[in-house]
This record gives sequence, C-alpha cells and structure tokens, in this order.
Amino acid sequence: MSNPQHIHNLAVLTSGGDAPGMNPAVRAVVRTALNHGLDVYAIYEGYKGMVEGGDKIKKMNWDSVGGMLFKGGTIIGSARCAEFRTREGRLQAAHNLIERGIDNLVVIGGDGSLTGANLFRKEWPELLAELVKKRKITKKVAEQHAHFNIVGLVGSIDNDMFGTDMTIGADTALHRITEAVDAITSTAASHQRSFVVEVMGRNCGYLALMSAVATGADWVLIPESPPNVENWEDKMCEVLKAGREAGRRDSIVIVAEGARDRNGKPISADYVKNVLHERLGEDTRVTILGHVQRGGSPSAFDRYMSTLLGHAAVEEILNSEPGGEPQLIGMRDNRVTHSPLMDCVAQTHGIADVIAAKDYEKAMDMRGGSFKEMFRTLRTLVRALPHPPTSGQRRLRLAVVNAGGPAAGMNTATRTAIRIGVDKGHIMFGVKNGFKGFINGDIEEMGWMSVAGWATMGGANLGTSRKIPHGSDLYAIARHIEEHQIEGLLVIGGWAGYQSAYTLRKERWNFPAFNIPIICLPATINNNLPGSEISIGSDTALNNIMVSVDKIKQSAVASQRCFVVEVMGRYCGYLALLSGLATGAERVYMHEEGVTLNDLKTDVENLIEGFEHGKRLGLIIRNEQVNKFYTTNFMCALFDQEGGDLFDVRQAILGHLQQGGDPTPFDRIQATRLAVKCVDYLIEQAETTGDDPGAAFIGLQSGKVKLTDLEDLPRMVVDELQRPKKQWWLNIRPIAKLMAQSGPNVGGA
Repeated sequence: MSNPQHIHNLAVLTSGGDAPGMNPAVRAVVRTALNHGLDVYAIYEGYKGMVEGGDKIKKMNWDSVGGMLFKGGTIIGSARCAEFRTREGRLQAAHNLIERGIDNLVVIGGDGSLTGANLFRKEWPELLAELVKKRKITKKVAEQHAHFNIVGLVGSIDNDMFGTDMTIGADTALHRITEAVDAITSTAASHQRSFVVEVMGRNCGYLALMSAVATGADWVLIPESPPNVENWEDKMCEVLKAGREAGRRDSIVIVAEGARDRNGKPISADYVKNVLHERLGEDTRVTILGHVQRGGSPSAFDRYMSTLLGHAAVEEILNSEPGGEPQLIGMRDNRVTHSPLMDCVAQTHGIADVIAAKDYEKAMDMRGGSFKEMFRTLRTLVRALPHPPTSGQRRLRLAVVNAGGPAAGMNTATRTAIRIGVDKGHIMFGVKNGFKGFINGDIEEMGWMSVAGWATMGGANLGTSRKIPHGSDLYAIARHIEEHQIEGLLVIGGWAGYQSAYTLRKERWNFPAFNIPIICLPATINNNLPGSEISIGSDTALNNIMVSVDKIKQSAVASQRCFVVEVMGRYCGYLALLSGLATGAERVYMHEEGVTLNDLKTDVENLIEGFEHGKRLGLIIRNEQVNKFYTTNFMCALFDQEGGDLFDVRQAILGHLQQGGDPTPFDRIQATRLAVKCVDYLIEQAETTGDDPGAAFIGLQSGKVKLTDLEDLPRMVVDELQRPKKQWWLNIRPIAKLMAQSGPNVGGA
C-alpha cells in the first residue's frame, strides 16, 4: 500500500502500567511504519518523555526493535507525569513533537493514558497557535501540522476496556496466575491447607473469574457479582467444608482486588483467611500475587495479537482523514476491529460507576454474555457435590470419548462435561482409550469425584487413540451402546474423532443404536478441524514451541548459528506460522505455500548476506509436512554447506513435547466453555428430537460458539490433506512476512 501524501511520520509511546505484549506492539508499529516509508520515533518514558523531549524522543530504524518479542514490560519505558496534566506541560510536549515534525501518535496504555492523548489531540490547534504567538514555531509550520492524529491500543492486564475482547497483557497475566495457583494447589493438598489468593483487576473480575475456572478453584469473589446473601461467609464455609468431606485435600479461594459485598464493603484476602480459620479451624494462608502478574515474557497470544494490533494501528493512521475521530484498535471475535476511542473509554468508566452504584445485575450484563455464562458454569463446578436428580426426571445416559492424538485441554473438557451432566441429574460414562476402547467395551460410569483435579492436567486421562472404526468395529460399538443404553455421545478430539463420529452418523440406517445425538468438540494441537478457528490444545502447543524456540535463540546468539526448527501440524501450517510470528522467525515453511529449490536458494543468499553484515542468529520454522523431499535434514545440510565459516546450522525437531504439558489458561477456559455447550446440546436433542437426533461439531467461529451439522464435514475439508478448505489464519501471512524482513521494503506490505 502506498503512503498518503499527508502522512510523513509517526511516534509511538507506552504509558500507564506496563503489560506483557507492549514490546511486540511497539515492534509492529515501527516496522509497519518503516515499511510504508515513514519516519518513526519512539517516545521513551511515556508522557514524561514527551514533555522532556531531547533524547527521550528517538528516531527508530528496523534493527532498533530487534530482539523485543520475548521481553516483558516495555523497553521504551512508562512513567507517571504530573507535568502532562498541566497546560504548560502539554504545550512543551507539543513543541517537542513539532520540532521533529511529528503529528501522528500511537498510544499503548490504559484508559487514563488514552484519555490524556485525546485531550492533547483536542488542544493541539490551540497549543500550536500559542507556540506561534510565542514565536517558537512559524505559522507555516503550524499550518503544515494543523491536525494531530492518534490511535489507541489497550495495554492492560486487567482486560477491563470496552472495544476489545482481550487487552494486551491479559492472557500473559492469566498464565502467571494459573502457574502460581497450580503450584499453590500442590502444596495445599500436601498439608490439607486452604489458600486465599488475591489477583489484580481493579474493578474488573476477569482475571479472578477466568483463573478460577482454569485452576479448578473452589470459590471466587469478583466485583461484578458480590455474594447474593448477607451471610455469604456461612455459605462459603459450608461449600468448602462439604468439599473436604467429599475428599478434597485442599481449598483454593480466589479474591479479586476489587471484590466487595452487596453493601459495597471491600472483601480482603485477609478477611477471607480469618473467616476460614475461625469458622472451619483450617490452616489457611494468603498469597497476594501482586506485580508478578505483570511480569515475565509475553505469552504466544500476546505476542501475535499485539503484532496484529500494532500493524493495524499504522494502517489506521495511513487511512484516516486528517483530524478524524480517534480510533481504538482491538480484537473482537478473533478479528482486528476499530471503535471510536472515547466511546470505549466512556463505557469503560460506565461499568465502574454501575458497580459503585451497586447495580450488579447491570454490571454483569455490561461484561457480556460469555462472562455471565462462565460465571454460571463456575458456580456449578465449585460445588462440593452435584444437585440430586429431581423427582420424576428422565435421567439420560451420556458418554464421553477422547479420540485422536492427545491434546492439552482434553481432561478439562471431560471434567466439565461429566460434572455438568451429573449436576443436571444425568448418568455419565467415560469410554477409555478412544474408539479402540469403545470397540472393546471399555466403558465405565463416571461420578462427580471421578474427575477431581482434572481441570489442570495435560494429556488425556481417559486415554485416546487414532482408531477410526469400520466393518465389524461398528457392530461392536453398536452392541456396547445398547448394553449401556447410551443415549448421547460427546467426542472430544481431532481428525480421527471427527471421522469416527461421521462414520457413526452415516451408518445409522444400518445400525439403529447409532441413532443418538452426537457432538464433536475440537481438541487437537494441529488446529486442522473445520467449524472452529481454534482447537483445544493448539494454544498450549504454540506456547510449548515458543518457549523452546526462545531458548534455542539464546543458544544461537551465543555461537552465530542458524536453527531449523521442525514443528507439528501435519499438512496444516497453523503452528508453523503462528510460532514463527510469535518468535520472530525470519522464514516459515508450510505446506499451504510449499517450498521450491529456488526458495531455498533465495533463503540461503539472505542468510549469508545477513551474517556478513553482523547478524548473530538465524531462525527458520518448518512445518513437518511442507515437502517430502526437502526434509529438515536436507535444509540443514544445504544451509550449512553454503554458509561455510559464516555460521553453523543446527536442527531442532520438537516432537511430542508440543503435545505435552499442562494446558494453557486459554485451552482450559475454552474447553470448559465448549463442553458445557456440548452437554446442553446432547440433552436438548435427546429430550426433544425423537427418532431424528442431531449430529454436529462445535467450535469458535469469529469468536462465537457455533454448531455445524456433521453431514457437512466432507464438503468442508480436503480429506487427503486432513485440513479445512478455509483457514482464517492464512490472512496473517502477509503481516508475518513483513515483520520477518531484514529491513523495510518501502511501498510493499
């Protein structure tokens, strides 16, 4: 895209509390702007640097933002600035910017920082007029920079801003909280202790709620929904005591820093600790996680989301009208969106006002449907024991099976499905070892405590297999369905699971036992399933790859090496592309694009040129099935031979570590969300559709949970390549290529 004539330069600053992901956003802003031929400046120390000027406003080049992706916080700094709150301070800031010809600004910060930027924008004409009057700038200069354009990105771990589903840093903060609570849980269980964990979030309960879901916590207190009874302490203690009697060895209570009771009185972690100690006589400890939630390397999501937002911010400035309404760039329904900046700020302030006014029902409504749904789900999951079946209720017999390769989040989904089904009064079965176990009749009834502790576990405790039934296998499965009187089937898994479910659906005419509701929940690290943009397990795999590659890069820098890293995905390049974007790889090979000998020749030449000019490391990500002839070994040998004494070449085949580990918060939360929907679907279909029950697969499409008829499976996939015909993430490829360049390609992008 060409550069409009009225845009010549741009500055970027970070302000307010730091958030992991700010650095990738700054990197994306700088490189996108340079690629369009703009002069780019970084304003160090936020608004303080804008007021002080001098070397706090630095011109950036392509390499200025190298090596930033993996760093937490913000390397260009953030600081409080009382001077910018004054007219004199803003006048000085305007002068500092005008001296460098800067009249476009990307602000990465919270609502206060964005509000300050908008005030500055509105005052800009008056500030320039005053500078002209004081003869600090000429009238001609003022006319050339008559308008000041701003674009906002939300950098905040609290996830409390309207206009975006996720703020920069929130996912990483959830990682930190989840890791901490997982660790606390193990020591709590060892000593049969209770722990009260306080998390950040100001007036937003997002971190508390989602971390409680992700960690299997036993109680949570959030600002938006205070306990709805006056003697809430008694209710909490009753539930926790019942949990101990049911076999729990620990109790975890998560308290949001803004938690309060129905009367608006704050509820502190220490108060909850004292209640548990005095009323239950339990050994109770408090952990206030504090700023550890802000720290550390950004998660994969925060790296690639921030990159997309930073790129979009520059594009917005290039396409905006001079003096147009400032926009907030956010992520909605898994897509980059633009919203009027001050409308978002006003709505953000509005929910704090609603909470202060004790209108908690409205506060929950303002947080959105998925927030409310997750809160309702958590209220079920934290129960010590399920509700007993109602008198005269038809108790359905529903089964859960894992199928395909193991994926982190399978256990979380299974736990949720079992508990939700049991709590609704139904009988739940677990099929062991996938469809191989189904064929052998390895089926057992599952109760509430059968899945205790599964929320946080990786792998698949039920067992799984890639077996797709056919021939006599179908007769065996039909017989076991009849023996156990199974009336609904949830398949949690990948390609083999979907194909198996489709086979049962297709064979209903031949096997009446298959005439039951069937639903598939996507769980595979490959993210190669139709009807869902993100599969359970793929986020964990992506973070596993990222952590490994970060370590590999440290090794490579020390010894001037190029690494070729092979990742999984089969014929789907999702893991390759997104891990390349998250780790700063200079080249990604994936099956969707293929690779030719000419490509390899060009890449060798680029590597040689880079190392000749001081490059210290090279990183190439290769999808495992990109080409059957140009293997990882072949590429390494080729690069090593041509590189000569300039650089060494090593390979790293990450293998099954990509499938291992405990699931990330995203995978735990989405597994929980989808499993609830799946059980509801099975119950509805079994109770209402009679002889024609539904068969479907579920998934996140444009951020919404949607169902697709299982009959549509063949038309939505490329069967021989085991991937969907439409893959949304391919739209990210041009941005990944831009970021991976060794320098700007003016007019490209």
